[in-house]
Amino acid sequence: MDALELARKLQEEATCSICLDYFTDPVMTSCGHNFCRECIRLAWEKAKGRKGGRKRKGSFPCPECRELSPQRNLRPNRLLTKVAEMARQHPGFQSRDLCAEHQELLKLFCEDDQIPICVVCKEAREHRTHRVVPVEEAVQEYKLKLQADMGHLREEMMKTGRLQARERQTLAEWQEKVKEQRRRILVEFEKMGLLLLEEEQRLLQTLKIEDEEVGARLRESSATLERQGHSLEMLLLQLEDKNQHSPLQMLQDIRDTLRRVQDVKLQPPEVVPMEMRTVCRVPGLVEALRKFRGDVTLDPDTANPELVLSEDRRSVRRGDLRQALPDSPERFDPGPCVLGREALTSGRHYWEVEVGERASWALGVCRETANRKEKGELFAGNGFWILVFLGSYYNSSERAFAPLRNPPRRVGIFLDYEAGHLSFYSATDGSLLYAFPETPFSGTLRALFSPLSSSPTPMTICRLKGGPGDALASQ
Repeated sequence: MDALELARKLQEEATCSICLDYFTDPVMTSCGHNFCRECIRLAWEKAKGRKGGRKRKGSFPCPECRELSPQRNLRPNRLLTKVAEMARQHPGFQSRDLCAEHQELLKLFCEDDQIPICVVCKEAREHRTHRVVPVEEAVQEYKLKLQADMGHLREEMMKTGRLQARERQTLAEWQEKVKEQRRRILVEFEKMGLLLLEEEQRLLQTLKIEDEEVGARLRESSATLERQGHSLEMLLLQLEDKNQHSPLQMLQDIRDTLRRVQDVKLQPPEVVPMEMRTVCRVPGLVEALRKFRGDVTLDPDTANPELVLSEDRRSVRRGDLRQALPDSPERFDPGPCVLGREALTSGRHYWEVEVGERASWALGVCRETANRKEKGELFAGNGFWILVFLGSYYNSSERAFAPLRNPPRRVGIFLDYEAGHLSFYSATDGSLLYAFPETPFSGTLRALFSPLSSSPTPMTICRLKGGPGDALASQ
């Protein structure tokens, strides 16, 4: 065996199979394989987190043969420590740093061919016209590029994590929407008794299909992000590993490694429409509710000074000028609201309001005792239960939610005082706009109206045909 072959054999014996560098503090496992102490510790640490990576308590698979080895049985290999130290110090052992053709040290790096070369290779015909730099210079340059790319990958991983969190939140919001829509359907059909059981089941089945379709798309989007995140993590680990290698090992295939980073393109998640397609529409419900109609009129003593009421007290619009009206506790100011004259203390009541094509409006009920000088938003906790339309979306005093495709021109409001129900409908097609969660009403309630924005077109309380059902108690 010649000296070069001997050097290669000794190099193999002195090299850790995990880090591919000369041993540092080598230890031997019970199966007879050797590793750097830190390398085997990290390898087994990672195995802890993987399913099936740990078979028995305190035992881990050998990276070489997969035989289980107790962590306590690692034995220092002092002989190998000396061999590794000799390999580091003795030039004859640096066969990895020698040119295979000329047996000269690989001191140079050919940028064109991306390989380390010796001074003799540099003068050879195949490298004479190439860009050649010292290995140390190339290592410094590519280390900087590696650091920059590792920073880029970490940013992409953070971005992926944020997108995953957003997708999980979106899925949770969608599931809450489905739950709420299902509740609404059940509540609305309950008002009609068991006469429309088949229609109720059909609507619930449609909602289930929509939930499965949208939910599957959201979950697939989240899974795609998870796969991308895993790929980014693996690539980052490769770069970190390469950055720890010896200079010549680091330069090996360095351009391909960096190119893989440049090829990384984070695919944004699919935009899944969150607008509910399943509309809660109970055939004949609005007609059934109209038997609880009552004669609602406006109370001028509660009207904001900017509101203009019709003589019959059934229409209201917001004017451009503020009227000189007495400031009393009953009057809304600054909120552009007016109450119905009739007190609602029990029973079931239904009224309809023509809103036309107004860009904004608010309708609902409030407690008789609610503060009418509120400067902020009107919340259920403050005694207001209202539905607000602002042109592009609906908002309740409970929360915001997506709009219907076709805003209604006429809105029906149904109050069941004892049951704690307050619902809003499109009187045009009978679809449910919004239903407040069951609320234990107490005290006197009053209907509330607000045109919100200025418009020559008023909001009008509709005259429904026939006499009232459950009478509205006059104030």
